[in-house]
Amino acid sequence: MGNRVIREDFEWVYIDQPHTQRRKEILAKYPEIKSLMRHDPQLKWIVSGMVFTQLLACYLVKDLSWKWIFFWAYAFGGCINHSLTLAIHDISHNVAFGNKQAKWNRWFAVFANLPIGLPYSASFKKYHIDHHRYLGGDILDVDIPTDFEGWFFCTPPRKVVWLILQPLLYALRPLYVNPKPITRMEVYNALVQFIVDLVIYYLWGLKPVIYLVAGSILCMGFHPISGHFIAEHYMFLKGYETYSYYGPLNWITFNVGYHMEHHDFPSIPGSRLPLVKKIAAEYYDNIPQHTSWVRVLWDFIVEDTIGPYSRVKRIFKLTDDKD
Repeated sequence: MGNRVIREDFEWVYIDQPHTQRRKEILAKYPEIKSLMRHDPQLKWIVSGMVFTQLLACYLVKDLSWKWIFFWAYAFGGCINHSLTLAIHDISHNVAFGNKQAKWNRWFAVFANLPIGLPYSASFKKYHIDHHRYLGGDILDVDIPTDFEGWFFCTPPRKVVWLILQPLLYALRPLYVNPKPITRMEVYNALVQFIVDLVIYYLWGLKPVIYLVAGSILCMGFHPISGHFIAEHYMFLKGYETYSYYGPLNWITFNVGYHMEHHDFPSIPGSRLPLVKKIAAEYYDNIPQHTSWVRVLWDFIVEDTIGPYSRVKRIFKLTDDKD
């Protein structure tokens, strides 16, 4: 405990990701789960309420001192913003309006993005599909840290810095690991976002804009909710690359803690993932799971068996057809 991380490379495996076969087995045994694969009609109203809450907060913080701006950004606004990034995660699977209304989902994600302060939703969508399709894939899954991250952030103090830098690393890592052409939707996302930022600045000054951006950065860094970044796929036990968490923080994170269930059935909205666990209980109750995201962060920092290298990696052989 407290020493340099002993792992010096990723956990390389030469088998397919486990969720593909699990999905087939579970659906064969419980075909009724297919009925859960439909959009969530409540999602748009919940997200809209969160967006307007943050716009109201922008008005309320405009005259506060800077210390209170950052306090409320960390304690309140950033929690909402982090939750909105997880709503965008759900929306990226077309669960707000359904697969037949793909454009509505894309534009609604742009709307959900507004309180975050920086354009995020379109780029996230572009890379997140690869995370599911090529889980752990070398170069393809940009959720996995780089070799530099694994090598450098290998002591408790450095791991704390790494956690603080999570928003920056998540933004920059895809550009280095697997750069893709900028899409039209990314341009629209940026234009809408910066126009709204300018409107907020014109109406209420700089402090509300800082409140939004600072909240996003702070609460996606060293914050209890950010424990889900580590809890989801970091290998706490050899042979297990995806973990669920069933604690109360799921109430404000669109059930992202039900992560094994999500990767088994990515088209099922977060609100229905507890039903998946209930129906197919024997597939989820007896596998390793986390009980606390705060404990996850603590163990990640102090344990010398866990670090940025604690991820499963595999090589996918892609065909020439790049769909």
